[in-house]
Amino acid sequence: MSGTVAEQFVDVLLQAGVRHVYGVVGDSLNPVVDAIRRAEGIDWVHVRNEEAGAFAAAAEAQLTGRLAVCAGSCGPGNTHLLQGLYDAHRTGAPVLALASHIPSPEIGTGFFQETHPERVFADCSHYCEMISVPEQMPRVLRVAMGFAQGRGGVSVVVLPGDVAAMPATRPTGTGAPVVEHGVVSPPPSQVAALAGALNAARKVALFCGAGCENAHDEVMALAERLGAPVGHSLRGKEWIQYDNPYDVGMSGLLGYGACFDALREADLVVLLGTDFPYDMFLPQERTAQVDHDATKLGRRVPLEVAVHGDVGETLRALLPAVEPKTDRGFLDRMLRAHARGLERVVEAYTKNVERHMPIHPEYATAVLDELAAGDAVFTVDTGMCNVWAARYLTPNGRRRVIGSFLHGSMANALPHAIGAQFAYPGRQVISMSGDGGLGMLMGELLTVRLHDLPVKIIVYDNSSLGMVKLEMLVEGFPDYQTDHASVDYAAIAAGAGIPSVRVEKPSEVRDALAHALATPGPYLVDLVTDPNVLAVPPKITPAQVKGFALAAGKTVVGGGVGKMIEMARANLRNIPRP
Repeated sequence: MSGTVAEQFVDVLLQAGVRHVYGVVGDSLNPVVDAIRRAEGIDWVHVRNEEAGAFAAAAEAQLTGRLAVCAGSCGPGNTHLLQGLYDAHRTGAPVLALASHIPSPEIGTGFFQETHPERVFADCSHYCEMISVPEQMPRVLRVAMGFAQGRGGVSVVVLPGDVAAMPATRPTGTGAPVVEHGVVSPPPSQVAALAGALNAARKVALFCGAGCENAHDEVMALAERLGAPVGHSLRGKEWIQYDNPYDVGMSGLLGYGACFDALREADLVVLLGTDFPYDMFLPQERTAQVDHDATKLGRRVPLEVAVHGDVGETLRALLPAVEPKTDRGFLDRMLRAHARGLERVVEAYTKNVERHMPIHPEYATAVLDELAAGDAVFTVDTGMCNVWAARYLTPNGRRRVIGSFLHGSMANALPHAIGAQFAYPGRQVISMSGDGGLGMLMGELLTVRLHDLPVKIIVYDNSSLGMVKLEMLVEGFPDYQTDHASVDYAAIAAGAGIPSVRVEKPSEVRDALAHALATPGPYLVDLVTDPNVLAVPPKITPAQVKGFALAAGKTVVGGGVGKMIEMARANLRNIPRP
């Protein structure tokens, strides 16, 4: 039996395979921090803000699928965790948060730093309970871990500092299970219904999300049998776009290519493993959906067919019942439209790029994509960095791209990169940071330096909140308070002890990025980029000016290139010439 509740807490974490706890030490956390100090196989990762610690845990959990842990001391310490925990919870990343609390006799008296964590964290967790007496351990902690791993998302354990220091009273036990999820097999009746709808439809389009992880081959087989164009969401891009001769791009506010048109023109759209929230981009009829989470079926659009099942398992059961379609006219037309859409914008980032100042962020991202490792992990700030990552990073089945894609918090890229690098010490991790996001949690540069993490921080420095400016202009508002004075982030990084370079000339981009990626340890590249890129989306109709979503939709339909143009051109070679 462990000596104290805090020691027992750490023992249970070790049994679950936890190797890092991200946070800021202090007061009510001291018993737990000291237990970690004395334990073998687990380390405290000091960050500069608990928010960053929660983001780091979210990244580690999201990339590895294993439980990750963050912690905050009483009051302000644990309330700082909120943004990162919302991000983890909405992403489904299994994260356990320790919210330390004031001394238990003082709860309810308005004591210094008193909050009510069991209320504060209720909206961003599956489970949030307080350990009031030692007898609740280790059971409450095991239950909390079970919720985080079993449901995917956040659990919070609230632990007063005085209780953490008390002697443990119950055996710790052994063998905390690591949850390996089973595969949801679809009911045969639903598979038959979907096969019937597919066989009856003349034109089918597939729209794929993150639920298509591990189902790439099955999706391609279905697309081949149906002659169906395949589009994807942002979170589905890394799993479905590579080696895809049916690719028509991405839909949504950041998308590109012919995906939008394919979904609109199809007789039947099949949503595969996606809970795509922007329903204005989805047809509100003629839709089937497959998802392992039954609560997501029909949440965005009315469904003709709903199938509760894992995507790969469902498609393996479905394929034998699907009749091959011999008419590829719809697919070929969408592939041509997709290629034309990409061809039209190639010159936007290639023509005279060596002389265009400030630097085109599209060009810089295309170069970064070319130079980055084949198994690189990219972490992406919310805002315009999402646009560049969505359009110019090339997936290959081994690269990972993560961001605050569901919660949409600023400042996530650098702390996500910290967690990613701790999860994979030998892997290339690249933070695509906007200057707005980096400025918000700039203290985490000190975290990178403290732990000598080899994170490569690429700053898109346009001295502007670019996405906010775009929103304002498209909605008809003059942009206001979106721009700020230029900041030399390379100098700030150098002051923190991180090698860095500030790049203002396009001709220097390639060498600067290559040097940064090849340099051991951390490195920051401050790219001075054009603040006016995408300030006015092309081809906006008067009606679309009234709403950012629809106006950005026109940018979606028309934009995006990168190496995807090569894939689009290659796919065209498979279309028979008339």
